Amino acid sequence: MHKLVVSSIVFGFVSFLGATAAEAPSSYQNNFEKAAVGPVPEDMMVLDGGFGIAEAGGNKYLELPGSPLETYGVIFGPSAASGLSVQARIRGTGQGRRFPVFGIGLNGIAGYRLRVSPAKKALEICKGDDVVTSVNFTWESGSWTVLRLELAKVKDGEFIVRGKAWKDGGKEPADWTVQSTVTTEVPVGRPSLWGSPYAGTPIQFDDLRVEPTR
Repeated sequence: MHKLVVSSIVFGFVSFLGATAAEAPSSYQNNFEKAAVGPVPEDMMVLDGGFGIAEAGGNKYLELPGSPLETYGVIFGPSAASGLSVQARIRGTGQGRRFPVFGIGLNGIAGYRLRVSPAKKALEICKGDDVVTSVNFTWESGSWTVLRLELAKVKDGEFIVRGKAWKDGGKEPADWTVQSTVTTEVPVGRPSLWGSPYAGTPIQFDDLRVEPTR
């Protein structure tokens, strides 16, 4: 996967946001129904890519174009080190042997991500672009997939990052699908969305939700 290149100015600004924001978890929801078709809402910050609001069948969503074939992201919601969960519905479409890669994240640009990698038939937890752990996952092209990721403190110096994914309209799994223990410093940062349109087709994001861990 290509590395996301972010200018030092943008990275410094994001770090500033994380460092100055209150770490107490709070909530955020956005289904884009009140957003105008066009640029992203003002409460979101595009790191790179042509993200914008689109509409089809009476439903509005955030869309990443099908080209260029790089990795792109956007951040939103409250900033925290731990104690938050993020959820979103995401839809992508494969073409032949080419597939999109997409996911959600916590803790800013360098934080943890829950990523669907259809070419590998995997659901992965990543730290930045590096895979921490993964499990087998069957993805359905053209359908909405719900992703949920949380980072919770277990005790001083120990955290757990865990995620789950399921087809929209189906029942949420009772157990976490993939998880990993974290014993390193956890950065403060905002939730995020990530997409790599390697199939050359758009990726859509909808129904964003951030809340304190259950």
